[in-house]
Amino acid sequence: MKGQTAFIIGIIAAIIIAVFAVINVEAVPVNYLFGTTNWPLILVILGSVFLGAAVAGALGMMRVVKLQSEVKRLRASHRLDKTDTPASTNRSETNPSVSDTTKQS
Repeated sequence: MKGQTAFIIGIIAAIIIAVFAVINVEAVPVNYLFGTTNWPLILVILGSVFLGAAVAGALGMMRVVKLQSEVKRLRASHRLDKTDTPASTNRSETNPSVSDTTKQS
């Protein structure tokens, strides 16, 4: 359900951005470090949207990679902790009442 909601919101946002961009088709000056050029406003708007999405995606991927390495580190640490403890324990050591009742009978 979450995925469908995000998909629908994404479609609505894309439609709004596309309508806004198509309405604004006049040429505007774009200033670079090395000069100025005139581009249609639709290209400036769509380029800005795609650049923003790319930056947000890259930052999101960085976070995912960081969390995956954290999970890998914690799993390795957990495996080491498991090997430090004995795999099988004697019941009489963990529950003294069991050994007491068997001795009395």
